[in-house]
Amino acid sequence: MNYCQHVLGGGLLPDIRARCQRYSWTMQQDGARLTLTYLRRENVTFIEPDTRLPSSPDLIPVDYDVLGALQQMVYQRRRFTTINQLKQAIVIEWGKLSQRFIDRAISQWRRRLECVVQQQSDTLNVRARM
Repeated sequence: MNYCQHVLGGGLLPDIRARCQRYSWTMQQDGARLTLTYLRRENVTFIEPDTRLPSSPDLIPVDYDVLGALQQMVYQRRRFTTINQLKQAIVIEWGKLSQRFIDRAISQWRRRLECVVQQQSDTLNVRARM
């Protein structure tokens, strides 16, 4: 079973369809040729790779939670004089992030998706809506 059948068909798409029901929704994805073919075959509306936003921080767990925590950990009481020092610090601090923290960030995705759908928008005001 490939990624499209297993992840999209077996989990993500049924979950989105169940949660969005009467709302129209549009998917943003990476633009892989097989994924595009699969989404077209499943009649899923998606943002074409050449027209999508380069980043949607409202719906990307790394952007809305993990990156801020990692940045705080990396720069806490440190100054870097080389790129290699910074890279090393990022790797070290990434290893300190707990799986529980990452799981919590990912679990917020559904709530964020629901807020975006309710607003009928592609972004949301997180502090006002969540």
